[in-house]
Amino acid sequence: MNKKPILVVSGEPNSIFFEIFFKSLISNKFKCPIIVIVSNKIFKFHKKKLKYNFKINLLDINKLTHKNLNNNEINLININYNFPIKFNKISSDSKKYIDECFSCAFDLIKKKITNKLINGPISKKFFLRKKYLGVTEYIAKHFNKKNYAMLIYNKNISVCPITTHLPLKYVVKNIKKETIIKKIEIINLFYKKFLKKKPKFAVTGLNPHCESVSSYNEDDKIVVPSIKKLKKKGINIRGPFSADTLFLKNNRSKYDVIVGMYHDQVLTPIKTLFEFDAINITLGLPFLRVSPDHGPNEKMVGKNLSDPLSLIRSLKFLDN
Repeated sequence: MNKKPILVVSGEPNSIFFEIFFKSLISNKFKCPIIVIVSNKIFKFHKKKLKYNFKINLLDINKLTHKNLNNNEINLININYNFPIKFNKISSDSKKYIDECFSCAFDLIKKKITNKLINGPISKKFFLRKKYLGVTEYIAKHFNKKNYAMLIYNKNISVCPITTHLPLKYVVKNIKKETIIKKIEIINLFYKKFLKKKPKFAVTGLNPHCESVSSYNEDDKIVVPSIKKLKKKGINIRGPFSADTLFLKNNRSKYDVIVGMYHDQVLTPIKTLFEFDAINITLGLPFLRVSPDHGPNEKMVGKNLSDPLSLIRSLKFLDN
């Protein structure tokens, strides 16, 4: 039986993606065919710069079948990029190009060619331009999905922020019972359906020590009722816990997923614990979207010193 290919949108042209992609292919064998959606010009530029000698299998998107794919070469769909390659410099020049790469991937997913997507690092400043909070929201919008969750996954412990790339001054207004409940339900379903496991959840409070000097405490009024409702639905969940001690070894070892109220509350500790050994999964889409859990890191482009572990984990997660 033919395995569905993994689509890889290369992302920002001036990023460490190409280095970590080449390193991933050299050090690992994958069962599923991999299709990279990228400018052939940019791809060859980085290949030459980094001194890798991969052969390219150039694909025709209009005639794409499993028989066209070659596991011994890099399967590539070319997206034209008409600007000079500014090595080590990210700019707004790449926005339209990245959009076209994603559009190509979305078309292939809608045509049922595959249900697996990885995207390389992308500059939020230049690509999203304040229109979306992050790539998670950008992709969800293109598939008209309002209910979704960002899961930073590691087999030992995963985290989910209720609010994503949102400035702190807006976080409180966006902590709502229905949001907490829906995101945890989405994660619970994912663990049961794809990982064949009933997860154990811990939830952090919003405020330090889940306490507030204000007369209105969001933890009592919003977080606690959300947890009670989820328990009634049969979800294995506890909290709210103070975020400053929840990630201690003896505490986190009791759970599969820690749900926090805002981005850095849970992403800072998981990156401290696992560094690049985690992947970003968007849940609630009609396909599996995964990305390495790091940015373009333009200062490291071309140095051949970047760690490919998060991309390797992303590819292996979808390699079935």
